[in-house]
Amino acid sequence: MTQTTPPGWHPDPGHSGIGPLQERWWDGSRWTDQLRIPPATVRRRRIRIGAGIAVGIVVLAAVGGGAYLLGDSSGDRTDSSAAAPAPSESPRLPGAPGGEGGQNGGQDGGEGQSPDQQMPQTEEGYATDAASGISIPVPDGWKGQSGAIGAGVTTGEYACPGDDAQTCVRGGVFSAPAQALKVEATTAKAAAEADIKANAEESYGEKIYGGITSHEELKSGAVTVAGQKGYLVRWKVVTKNGDDGYVESLAFPSPNVKSMLVVVRSGFDINAEAPKLSVLDDITKGIKEAEGSGSASGSGETA
Repeated sequence: MTQTTPPGWHPDPGHSGIGPLQERWWDGSRWTDQLRIPPATVRRRRIRIGAGIAVGIVVLAAVGGGAYLLGDSSGDRTDSSAAAPAPSESPRLPGAPGGEGGQNGGQDGGEGQSPDQQMPQTEEGYATDAASGISIPVPDGWKGQSGAIGAGVTTGEYACPGDDAQTCVRGGVFSAPAQALKVEATTAKAAAEADIKANAEESYGEKIYGGITSHEELKSGAVTVAGQKGYLVRWKVVTKNGDDGYVESLAFPSPNVKSMLVVVRSGFDINAEAPKLSVLDDITKGIKEAEGSGSASGSGETA
């Protein structure tokens, strides 16, 4: 950039080639520390991973503990551990052949793709969120879904209570950059507190569960995740139809982009067939910096 270039967002000149290309703010004379995911990237992909995360290639919307597949505006289908868009189609995971790359690795990004379209590096036993620079552990029996922007793990498919043509899951944990969720906050605590209501409504909302009649805060406080100081808020929600549930919003700085907050949304049904809350704690502790992201890695643990 020259001094005659007006202030604005431009491709980050320091991009390492790992993960999607971000934009950095040029103030007219120098590069600042402000980074963002290009809005066109988020709009083009039109995905909702987990509880209303508008970020990736497939469109997922949270239902109960997890997500159901809504579709993909591009016409390309990726896999999801959630529900099919119609009863005649099987549930698919982003990460199986033709998808975004799964817990055991994905397809090659292909020649001619821009950095934000390339498949994330993935690790066996983890779902990788390349934009956030983190990997989420996939417990035994769960399904993992990796993405260039966003990732998640789910378990326990069943017919949704409000629409048996769609498939819900008993438990789900999903990540994305806070910006992709439109969470306006500058601290991890503020981000978690701002996101929990939207998380609850997306996870146990009107269409499938008849809406939430009440909620109780079960837990809130500081945590250390992937070596970063974060904050979580956990609610128990009561629904009109079907199972009640637990929802949690966790926020922390990205391990490789310090100016970017990551939000992890979780939802677990309250049901004998659903995973115990201790599993959610184990997943949180196991979140780590993604391999190759460029910073020192470390598992998350409660503070």
